[in-house]
Parts: sequence; structure tokens; C-alpha cells
Amino acid sequence: MIALQIKNTKQFMSTLLASEAFDGFLLDSAELKTANTYTIDGHVNKDFFGEDDKPEYDLSSWKSMRPVCYELIKGKHTPVSFKFILCLTPDKKEELLEASLSAVVSSLVFIIKFAEGHITITTGAALAGFVLDKSYEKIWDEYMKRFLDSANLEYEEL
Repeated sequence: MIALQIKNTKQFMSTLLASEAFDGFLLDSAELKTANTYTIDGHVNKDFFGEDDKPEYDLSSWKSMRPVCYELIKGKHTPVSFKFILCLTPDKKEELLEASLSAVVSSLVFIIKFAEGHITITTGAALAGFVLDKSYEKIWDEYMKRFLDSANLEYEEL
């Protein structure tokens, strides 16, 4: 698990909310504090959908939730704070990790927090059991750094 501080908040927010860079991730949850506090549970209500249009995953895609979050954040005032918990899709997780690790690691997540004018990203993993092999942490941390680098988002490790 690592913590990264984003160097350019404005550029990061533009990339997060106004580009497709993060669209391959799933939204677990969001909390946005502006004039009001908004909480979003990213878990899909499958009963809402018909048999033919059920979503692929149990969580909403960031791509589908990005416009909602953008609408809640945009305006002339900076949000008081926000927190997004995003995760890798199950198929990407399986590509990234060996089969033995993928079975124990339920999800690979990262938390984007904005507070007091700074954005930090913290990586983490949810486990379905106990595992001595912690190589998944290093693999996930390196993946996130490569992802941020490929999106031209500058950060420093805390």
C-alpha cells in the first residue's frame, strides 16, 4: 500500500472528471462535500435492469458515474472535500495477478481524497482470506504508478 500526493490538483481534476482516463475503473463509493454532502454507493441495483441490459459488474463503471460526480462538483466554489473509492475490474485484476493470488485478492482499490486543497491517492486491496504472499501489493502499487505516469499526472510518494 502506498500513498501518493498529486502535484497539480487542477490537471488531475480535469483528467478525472473531463477525460476518459479513469473510465476503465469501477466506482465502489463516493462522498462529496460541497454545499451539501452527497454519498454514492457504487453497487448496482440489478433489480432495476431487465434481463437483457444487466450490467457486467456488481459495481458501476466510473465512465457511467463520472458525469454525475462532475455535476455535483462543478461550480465556482471548490468542494470542501471528496473521497472516491475506485477499483480495478475483475478481469483486469486477473490479468494483473497470478491465479493463486487473484483467488485470494477480492479487489484492488485506490482511494482518491481531496481535503485542504490537496489530493492524495492511497492504494489498497480487499482480501477474501489470509495470504502470506504480499506480492500483490507491490504489483498493484507499481500498476497505479504506471497508470498515473501514462496519464501524465505528476505525484510524489508520501
